[in-house]
Amino acid sequence: MTKLRFDGKVAIVTGAGRGVGRVHALTLASRGAKVVVADRGVAVDGSGGSAGPADEVVAQIKAAGGQAIASYGSVASEADCAAVVKLAVDTFGRFDILINNAGISEPEFFEDQTPEQFRRMVEVHYLGTVYMTQAAWPHLVKSGRGRLVNTCSEGSAGVFPKNTPYGGAKGGVLGFTLTLATESLKNGVHVNGFSPRNTTRMSTAEVMATVSGRPAEVFEPYINKLTPELASPAAVWLAHDSCAYNGVILAAGGGQVLRMAIMENEGFVSDDMTLEAIADHAEQILDMSKAVHFGIGGQAKAGVSQ
Repeated sequence: MTKLRFDGKVAIVTGAGRGVGRVHALTLASRGAKVVVADRGVAVDGSGGSAGPADEVVAQIKAAGGQAIASYGSVASEADCAAVVKLAVDTFGRFDILINNAGISEPEFFEDQTPEQFRRMVEVHYLGTVYMTQAAWPHLVKSGRGRLVNTCSEGSAGVFPKNTPYGGAKGGVLGFTLTLATESLKNGVHVNGFSPRNTTRMSTAEVMATVSGRPAEVFEPYINKLTPELASPAAVWLAHDSCAYNGVILAAGGGQVLRMAIMENEGFVSDDMTLEAIADHAEQILDMSKAVHFGIGGQAKAGVSQ
């Protein structure tokens, strides 16, 4: 098996100071990429800030013989996103890969969430992904083989309660990723998504206990197996030249990689659609046993675009 390398490539990884983003950065650097480690060093809820996490990852990369530089801006700032991209180009002369990974979390029931909490999640997760992508796009196109990997989440599918701001913002990232994929190939850029199933500051046993209302002990036996190291390879593979796919969302964790997709079934058809007809055929309408891919998800390979 030929080892996949990134020699000559320049990558930006946001949220790369800790968790799965840190592993993305370390893996890319260990396989030859020059890496911009972008991390503001904030708390889980987005407060505060420190250069420490990004600096530590850069030091680790350099100690192993790799090349990296740190950036401390906020993805919620258009100016900071532009500065991260400029730093990459000014330092390394080019830019080929962007992994949008930065994120925050503040789980509470919907009725206890404030408009500011919703706004903050949208600014970091959704607009942060958009701002970084807009700043990076001309360089990804210029690369000729640009790769964009956006961190999505199963939280947008209604997996957990107490996550309406987070799930809503990540739903935006999912829609942005799939829609951009429908037009990206004309520019030579491949756009895909990654949904990590791993234990980070946002998904410890204690956090899962808060979200689910169950004791932390329930989650400890298996959540400790969900290391970032077992999730990250899926995202890094999506960033490699050999990955020919476009418009794919991969979920990974605990030694498993799987595909997430939007599906549709044949449903129910009638020339005389009424409330009663829908009620009578509800089981048929909801039956997904013969569902097929919907949208770009059904036409994911390179060279195929709607």
